[in-house]
Amino acid sequence: MARKSLRQRVVGGEQVLGAMVFEFYSPGMAQLLVHAGCEYVIYDMEHTGASLETIKAQVAHCRGLPIAPMVRVPRGEYHFLARALDIGCQGVMVPMVNSAAEARAIAEATHYPPRGRRGAAFGFAHDDYAAGDPLAKMKAADARNVVIAQIETEHGLEAVDEIAAVDGIDVLWVGHFDLTNFLGIPGQFDNPTYISAVKKVVAAARRHKKGLGFLAADTAWARQYKKLGFNMLATGPDHSLLVAGVRNVLASVAE
Repeated sequence: MARKSLRQRVVGGEQVLGAMVFEFYSPGMAQLLVHAGCEYVIYDMEHTGASLETIKAQVAHCRGLPIAPMVRVPRGEYHFLARALDIGCQGVMVPMVNSAAEARAIAEATHYPPRGRRGAAFGFAHDDYAAGDPLAKMKAADARNVVIAQIETEHGLEAVDEIAAVDGIDVLWVGHFDLTNFLGIPGQFDNPTYISAVKKVVAAARRHKKGLGFLAADTAWARQYKKLGFNMLATGPDHSLLVAGVRNVLASVAE
């Protein structure tokens, strides 16, 4: 029996664990994350100023390792999405998806015809520079790549059921901080309004058989959101984890 792909497992509700990287774009990061138990890594372009050239180098460092490189693009526009996939990313996260129309445009940009409108170029980074049948490559890419829509605005929350219904969107990812901002309750993650919003996203994902994603900064958050039904869990940001680890050691001997 063929082993399920990461995308199949995510959409099927199985747990997959990873990390988000914002600061440390080093050659060894992917291997370190493998040792830490990660199956995927999401590199951030939205808040970091990282370029596609930087992300391409990180994707190359993942080649041959049991970890799927993904990227959060700045916005859900074709020139970010298709190019991110062409440089070898096996998934894209799109921030602030506000409507079904936006979700459909994202799905089109990330899938080949007839399902989508992604342009074709073969023998490049995304197919390991290898020769082969173009049709087989297109089918394999569409089956492999994970498309993540972030629900993190009041508009996205209002349209979450319609967004979840779009074919080609695989995961709904709660952007918790922005969501509280747009709901008028910045950082109030225990507020009933925020909790109700999270439950609404969970219900939409379950109704339409989509994965559920969340960035957990610590073990308490990870356990809480796993209990809520989130199955694509990541930890990070990377620099925050470093600060917490260093502080913990030094505080044990500080006078």
